[in-house]
Amino acid sequence: MDERGEELVGKIGQVTLAITPSRPGEVMLPVRGGTEVFTACSTVSIGKHARVVVVEWDAGRTVTVAPFS
Repeated sequence: MDERGEELVGKIGQVTLAITPSRPGEVMLPVRGGTEVFTACSTVSIGKHARVVVVEWDAGRTVTVAPFS
């Protein structure tokens, strides 16, 4: 994992495009004082507007997330 991935793991974000186990969605994450959109995958379905936590940086602009409660 590079420095960028380490920066993303543990971040709390919000789903902007629903995620299902068979279809990636999108999340907004806080990065360097702003927010950026990332493609997000999950093993469970997560609806739009839900809060999530990044559990893994996959590559480029793709992360794996889990529901945050």
